[in-house]
Amino acid sequence: MLNTPPVPPEQPSTGSTTTPPQPTSASASPPPPLPGAPGTDPSERVPIAGMFGASEAILRQPRRVWFQLTQAGQIQLTIVLLGIAILGALAYGLVVGTFTGGDQLWAAPVKIAGGLLLSGLICLPSLYIFACLSGAHTRLAEVCGLVAGLLALTTVLLIGFAPVAWVFSQSTESVAAMGALHLAFAAIAVGFGMKFLARGFEQLNARFGGGLRVWTILFVLVLLQMTAALRPILGTSDAFLPTEKKFFVSHWTDSLKLSDKGASRR
Repeated sequence: MLNTPPVPPEQPSTGSTTTPPQPTSASASPPPPLPGAPGTDPSERVPIAGMFGASEAILRQPRRVWFQLTQAGQIQLTIVLLGIAILGALAYGLVVGTFTGGDQLWAAPVKIAGGLLLSGLICLPSLYIFACLSGAHTRLAEVCGLVAGLLALTTVLLIGFAPVAWVFSQSTESVAAMGALHLAFAAIAVGFGMKFLARGFEQLNARFGGGLRVWTILFVLVLLQMTAALRPILGTSDAFLPTEKKFFVSHWTDSLKLSDKGASRR
């Protein structure tokens, strides 16, 4: 048999260069959102600017708010939502103060805005703990944003009820009737706010189970107790804040008794 000489390796042609494969950068573009998650619609990825834009988004595009709360500018959005809550509570408090007039024109707005923010701050740690116990990977900043959205949506709805409340405040002298009317408006507004919070956690893949229901009860009880801790919100008083401690049920019962006595004298 003939010996076949070995074939020499091919030499690269003059002037030709081989480029090694370049590794792809993992941070070149963010991963696409999961199907059905906030951010799948391109309009939801548009940043929210200003209080008016945030108010419109929380009413018409809540998914856009939920998505933006998971992005880099979540702190700015949370601050804007808190600003909406403060201004909305002050505006509605001014309408509440027109029932009595005088010092209540500034005292009622301050008490309502302060009580609302204080309630959210008091209940924030328990909400974050329930979120962690549920196994959710939600960060504290996202929980703060959702609570700010809850407060903002609540006050936006209260502003919508403000003209109706003003009409009754100028046409009746019954503290009990006005208190019941404001409580009804607050219940509706907080109900929509809690729906925003619950759906927001669902969109962030947080499964609370009964934990969110327990937190809802706690939040509502704190809000109701604020009506006694910051009394009077309706009516008059010599002091800005009360010196006697009362449970909100006792405060309401005493207010109804005083209202009945005033009506019988007339």
